[in-house]
Amino acid sequence: MPPENRITSNRAFIFAIAGAAIGLGNIWRFPYVAGENGGSLFFLLYIIFVVLLGLPVMVAEIVVGRAGRSSPASSLRQLAVSAGHTRHWSKLAWMGTLAATMILSFYSVVSGWVLHFFFQSLLGELPASSIQATSIHFQQLLESPWQVVLYHGLFIVMTVAISGRAVSKGIEQLNNWLMPLMYLILVVLLIYASQFSGFAPALDYLFAFRFEAVSGGVVLEAMGHAFFTLAIGACCLMAYGAYMPERQSVVKAVLVVALLDVLVAVMVGIATFAVVFSEGLSVAEGPGLMFITLPVALAQMPFGSLVLPLFFFLLVMAVWTSAVNLAEPLVVMMSRLCSGLRATGATLAGVMIFLVGLIPGLSFSVWKQVAVDGKTLFDLYTAFATQVMLPAVGLLVLYFCGYIMERKVLIEQLGMQGKSLKTWQLLIRWVSPALLLMVIIGELFQF
Repeated sequence: MPPENRITSNRAFIFAIAGAAIGLGNIWRFPYVAGENGGSLFFLLYIIFVVLLGLPVMVAEIVVGRAGRSSPASSLRQLAVSAGHTRHWSKLAWMGTLAATMILSFYSVVSGWVLHFFFQSLLGELPASSIQATSIHFQQLLESPWQVVLYHGLFIVMTVAISGRAVSKGIEQLNNWLMPLMYLILVVLLIYASQFSGFAPALDYLFAFRFEAVSGGVVLEAMGHAFFTLAIGACCLMAYGAYMPERQSVVKAVLVVALLDVLVAVMVGIATFAVVFSEGLSVAEGPGLMFITLPVALAQMPFGSLVLPLFFFLLVMAVWTSAVNLAEPLVVMMSRLCSGLRATGATLAGVMIFLVGLIPGLSFSVWKQVAVDGKTLFDLYTAFATQVMLPAVGLLVLYFCGYIMERKVLIEQLGMQGKSLKTWQLLIRWVSPALLLMVIIGELFQF
């Protein structure tokens, strides 16, 4: 692999993986899903499933990539053949890339909404005088095909501009600049929120664990969110495993990334609920919390004209780094089809994501009449991609690491022996697959 397509330091690798993981799942989805599912109860279950479900799949994906030191498809094929199994395991990478394409297509659409709100708040043109005004503005955006397509396309251009460059000059540089800046802005927002009357209730809501009756729906939501927020199941971590520095520990890197990922969710959750409780709003506002409720609350608070664009700038950074990192498997695959020309491969990947993204993007306007059991095309599309496709790929990755890869390769990559290796194999062969099957079956019954 050319040096320019290697990540140059341990810190840069951790930032890259964290950049893939930290995005809409942490900043947009976590607060409203936690609000809808009991706060501290959901948070506790989420942490448990990050450990039992998320970490094993993350480690498995990175191990495959680092052991193969090639594209996800080539790494899977090479490792399977060397272990005496069929070369068709390479098709798992195609499945993961399909999942990544579906994720990025709707991710780009939602990121386009974020760009719109950022520009509007920056120019002081966001109607945040009341929830009704913001709600109407958001609805008008969704029902405007040209605006949705424009911002969706703009976000694709931003993503391709970074993905088309060599890894060390594009992805690595973006993460090295934006990840620390994102945490700095988060700390500023958290300090700002600590001055509100709702700060203490927010801490109580997230951390004062109340062991009330646990419903199956809350458990499934926590499992699904743990999977989605760590960017696993799309083979992007497999791609980054190939770029991983030789001396870096896989397990230590994954633990740091998981900690950073959960930390962002916690910080955003505290800041969000501090605003919600201070303004006497409902914690169960749903997906509109980020685009309807919070803008109104933030705009009416001290320094609201500064904090509101800062908040959306934070969101822009998170979705940008996440999209660039998630696009890597598709960019690698397209580049190989273009004789190794990364810029051309990234452009083709961007065109594909843009075209596929028209399905969820236009589901609120051109195709708004298409619905199944009250669920829009956007709802069905995103649920299938995140709750079925990603877990299915993750399940197969676990099977590959648990039963297909040679034991000596696992030992070499993980540096484990004895009880620690047996515990790891217990997780990837039995515990994590069982949890993943629960997610897949539970979601399929909801379709």
